[in-house]
Formats: sequence, C-alpha cells, structure tokens
Amino acid sequence: MGQHEELLLEAAANKPETYIRKAMLKWRPYHFQDVSTSAGVRHAQAVRDNLMLKPDAGNLAPFLRMLNEQHPESYKRIVDTIRMVAPFFGDFVYRKDPGERVDLEWFEAGDPDTPRGPRQLSDGTLRFICLATLLLQPAELQPDTILIDEPELGLHPFALSVIAELFKQVSAERQLIISTQSADLVNEFQPEDVVVVSRKEGASVFERLEPEPLKEWLEDYALGELWKRNIIGGRPES
Repeated sequence: MGQHEELLLEAAANKPETYIRKAMLKWRPYHFQDVSTSAGVRHAQAVRDNLMLKPDAGNLAPFLRMLNEQHPESYKRIVDTIRMVAPFFGDFVYRKDPGERVDLEWFEAGDPDTPRGPRQLSDGTLRFICLATLLLQPAELQPDTILIDEPELGLHPFALSVIAELFKQVSAERQLIISTQSADLVNEFQPEDVVVVSRKEGASVFERLEPEPLKEWLEDYALGELWKRNIIGGRPES
C-alpha cells in the first residue's frame, strides 16, 4: 500500500481536518519578492546550509554549490536556462575551498577571470535564477506541493514565458500552485489550469474555469485579456 492510500484510509478513520493538516504540512511556499541589498540571497551564507532551498532563496549560493557537486546534470540545466534569458551570464564561480561561507559569485560570458557578486545582478535576473533553481532541482529534492507567490515580479516577458514552460513541466509530477496578478502569465495557460479567486459577500470564492463557456471568447481574445475585461471574474469588489 502506498503513502497516498494510507493517508486516505487515515482520513476515513479520523476527522477530515486531520488529513488536510497532514497534507498541508508537506506544502512549501516560496516567495522571491525581496531581493533588496539586505536580502539573504545577496549575502554570503553558511556553506553547509544546502539541504533544501529556503522559501526566500536565502541559501541559494550553498544550494547551487551542492547541486554542482552532487547533481551536475540538474545544475547544468539551471545554468543553460539562465543563459536563455540572460545571455550575458557565463556560470557561477566555483571555489574548491570557499571557507565556512559562500557568496553567489558569477562571471559574464567570455570573461571567466573576473568574478562578480550577487549585488551586480538585477532584481529580475536574480529572481529568475531563484525560480530556475527551484523548478529545475532534482525531483527527489522537491517538496510534494510547491506554492509560488507572484513569480512575474521584475521578469521580462520572454523570461515569463520560459518560467511558464517550466511550471508545466514540473506540474506533470508535482502539485504546483501559483498565485499571480499577471495577465501575461495567465496567457500561457489553458482555462482548466486557472482557478479565479473573487471576493464575494466578504469571503474569498475559488472557481476553476471551464473551457466550453469561454470557447467563443477565446477565438478573439487571450485568456489574460478576458481577465482584464472582467469576463472571468477575479476583480476586487467595489
């Protein structure tokens, strides 16, 4: 009997909230909004802090170092993906003996002799690196359910398209929940992928979109445009 079946049997024997609580304990939320000069991701971190990517990517440097050493294929995918949206990016700097703390050092393409630091990355580029690392890490390191808050912040439209494709790949094996206010990101998905959250009578109401009622609308408009026009809801109450 698998773990999923065991949880279902336990839910039948106990209160539903017991099952829900245990399931939610496996959720892991990520929010990469804070990439300010004081954010952990822009400062050196303990080299041993590498077991799991933190929700704010505060241990990004030691985590990437660990991937380079133990999961080189995943590390290469991350670097190649970063280069897709940031062609100037060469690779992360790897020091054989970094000491007790490691910084997110990198070098530009064609200039491997000049290390640069995390403070020389734009907010959008750094957020993309965080997202790419989260989504392309080995499957065995990923939590069962991943929640990401507003991944669109600071991203170029092309970078947003790349991230959307990664979302689709990861969601084939993991539960992925994205909170967004980006019509451009919504355009990357099908109606059945979208749950609209509306405020009605003082409460949040969740409604999954149905493709058939939107079929004619989608002949002329993208899904994000329908959101802007309030065809699918999700706008604040007046």
